[in-house]
Amino acid sequence: MFFEPEIETASRDRIEALQLKRLRETVRRVYEHVPMYRGRLDEAGIGPDGIRSLDDLRRIPFTVKEDLRQNYPFGMFATPMRDVVRIHASSGTTGKPTVVGYTKEDLSTWSTCMARLITATGVGPDDIAQVAFGYGLFTGAFGLHYALEKVGCAVVPISAGNTEKQLMLMQDFGVTVLISTPSYAQYIAETAQKMGLVPGRDLKLRVGLFGGEACSDAMRQDIERRMGMIATQNYGLSEVVGPGISGECECQSGLHFNEDHFIPEVIDPDTGRVLPVGEKGELVLTALTKQALPILRYRTKDLTRLIPEPCACGRTHMRMEKVLGRIDDMLIIRGVNVFPSQIEEVLASVEEVGPNYEIVVTREGYLDRMQIKVELNDSSLLERFSHLEELENRIRQRIRTVLGLDVSVRLVEHQSLKRFEGKAKRVTDLRKL
Repeated sequence: MFFEPEIETASRDRIEALQLKRLRETVRRVYEHVPMYRGRLDEAGIGPDGIRSLDDLRRIPFTVKEDLRQNYPFGMFATPMRDVVRIHASSGTTGKPTVVGYTKEDLSTWSTCMARLITATGVGPDDIAQVAFGYGLFTGAFGLHYALEKVGCAVVPISAGNTEKQLMLMQDFGVTVLISTPSYAQYIAETAQKMGLVPGRDLKLRVGLFGGEACSDAMRQDIERRMGMIATQNYGLSEVVGPGISGECECQSGLHFNEDHFIPEVIDPDTGRVLPVGEKGELVLTALTKQALPILRYRTKDLTRLIPEPCACGRTHMRMEKVLGRIDDMLIIRGVNVFPSQIEEVLASVEEVGPNYEIVVTREGYLDRMQIKVELNDSSLLERFSHLEELENRIRQRIRTVLGLDVSVRLVEHQSLKRFEGKAKRVTDLRKL
């Protein structure tokens, strides 16, 4: 299924010609209307007339989140406030929030980008979609909501939380599509099991549209097994547009970019050097059609790689591998780089434990120590102390094999760790306290 087949299956020459045209327009827009960008471009020696090919993109300086904070609230807007019809913002838990604005045309572009990705998953007018993202300054719920309506779905805007009511409405309304973070989908699945609900019999869910956090292969498989549906991932971030930058199709073989609206690059996060297509590094994004808040070469801190080959679904736009982790989520333990997703993959291979875990990092003297708390699938195993010690050692050995690092493993009772209705918090780093 295609939402806009002509552009979704366009040739590489046509895509790149459109990107170059729109890149020139965007550079001119920010140069003329955003003082920060004008200063940066002048300093780099590249003005609006300096973009002659897509290769000139790498001459443009990077944009980082701190730039938005320093220009809080509206200093990076390229349109007058009278043209801005929507304002979103980050939570601002570590300082001033990052503020993003949208014109009417921006909102239309946003919903079209997301509508393409929704259609690619096989979701259409015959579906009933339940949005279990929080509605508010967070872009996720609104980004999916209007796009779902654009493709003809009936939308249930329940927001996050009240999980038993979520499941009641899924039953009563015959909901077929769930929109949430993958960790909340796992919690919904767990609650459904406690309520005695059986996928296929009591629940009609067939597709999950998940975003807002990384989703490992193990997490995806767990959701699909417990909920009886296909679990797809979509990618976005507020600073660039929100959800709608890229997303999986029914093939689940990489996330398709909307390349006529965004140019992806992958760079070495240490040097900033653009890496050859296919190498893993930090994703950098340029928004080509944003009016209120155009963004040039935004460093996302997300680690991935680009996939240039056309997909079996027939779409020709570049794809990205699912996010492997975030640079700012990476832990350095005794000189070893550790991503929570690596721990998650190991735990998924151990049938006695569930998907919920917590990584606790402490420092004793000058030595970092890591403990992994993980829930048992069956709390009765706690009474079998010899088996528990054997299981903890088995998990510890697997982690040592994968990471080359010795850690402590602590098995805890089933359902004893905190659940999350939004993004899951897997790491408690006590070294910073």
